[in-house]
Amino acid sequence: MKAIEISRPGPPDVLTLVDRADPVPGMGEVLIRVAASGVNRPDVLQRMGAYPPPPGASDLPGLEVAGVIVAGDAEAMAAAGLSIGQRVCALTPGGGYAELCVTPAVQCLPVPDGLSDIEAASLPETCFTVWSNVFMRAALQPGETLLIQGGTSGIGVTAIQMAKALGATVIATAGSDAKCRACLDLGADHAINYRTTDFAEAARQFTGGRGVDVILDMVAGDYVAREVTALAEDGRLVIIAVQGGVKAQFDAGLVLRRRLMVTGSTLRPRPVAFKGAVAAALRERVWPLIASGRIRPVLHSVLPAADAAQAHALMESNQHVGKIVLTWPSVA
Repeated sequence: MKAIEISRPGPPDVLTLVDRADPVPGMGEVLIRVAASGVNRPDVLQRMGAYPPPPGASDLPGLEVAGVIVAGDAEAMAAAGLSIGQRVCALTPGGGYAELCVTPAVQCLPVPDGLSDIEAASLPETCFTVWSNVFMRAALQPGETLLIQGGTSGIGVTAIQMAKALGATVIATAGSDAKCRACLDLGADHAINYRTTDFAEAARQFTGGRGVDVILDMVAGDYVAREVTALAEDGRLVIIAVQGGVKAQFDAGLVLRRRLMVTGSTLRPRPVAFKGAVAAALRERVWPLIASGRIRPVLHSVLPAADAAQAHALMESNQHVGKIVLTWPSVA
């Protein structure tokens, strides 16, 4: 098979198109002939040598794919409601930048009705991340307010739509007025240009001084202190990335007095059983919303897999709104 390999840690041009042996599915796994591969920030970190794959995972980047199941563990497929020849999208432990990819059967979901493989490939990583953090970990409820840092990122565009569809009020931050308009177009109730406005003060104003119930943070660093001040009583801050740095100082007394929760998680190292439970919840609660059009894929760029370096450079530029997807020309 053709695959995109990280030849050495470094800039985007270390991504190289190579020939690799076809992977073989093991117990509990399926083999997917990949039509499209989603590009995500962890792929960039892995390329730079800062996010190594977990033990036993492929060294190839790529955490989400869409395509057709061509082989696999029959018992596992039956238990997951899958079959040979079925179009699926899947969260992968790695190896998604390739014409063939192995992943646990329970991490596969049927391609929602009406979606192309390219659109479907943009869904798993962000949907799994948002559901597991915003709805499971932070327990966002209908009627509560969610503040999303980075509303036009792949995670952000998913979180805006998912939270709105499930009854929350949404505030999103973005780095330009144009990106703020994009957040509003996706359904956010309010958008804050963090380059010109103090997001914590604006969030308090939007909530009549009460504060927000949940914050989804991809920045950390010095954002954490301001986020703590923006939370309502019993508010929950969930940190899922540390683009602004790993160290933070904040008012711990405020955490005590307002009964705040500061938490975080990473998805890739979690057990297959956990990811399977997330997939089941998505299939029940979110996939119908995608099929009905209430949540839609947001694609910024679609590039051939051979241009993976260009895709990574685009992601690092932070100019995109939504997802970047690679396609495999060998697949019709």
